[in-house]
Amino acid sequence: MKSDIHPAYKMIKVVMTDGTEFMTRSTYEGETLNLDIDPKTHPAWTGGSAQLLDRGGRLSRFNSRFAGLSFGKKDAPAS
Repeated sequence: MKSDIHPAYKMIKVVMTDGTEFMTRSTYEGETLNLDIDPKTHPAWTGGSAQLLDRGGRLSRFNSRFAGLSFGKKDAPAS
């Protein structure tokens, strides 16, 4: 195995969205990692009950820009 190719690990503090903290080893450059999305708040883990925060209006701009499109919607059959 080559020497000096692996990053240096150090202990950092991870702060979850609800304020809980834990210590872990990481190659992260800072001392504290503050999470915006974590398994307690992300819809992929919570079953979709939580809403993601709209950082900087990106979600609202997307929704307004593509509001008139109807991808995947099928028209009702004529009777």
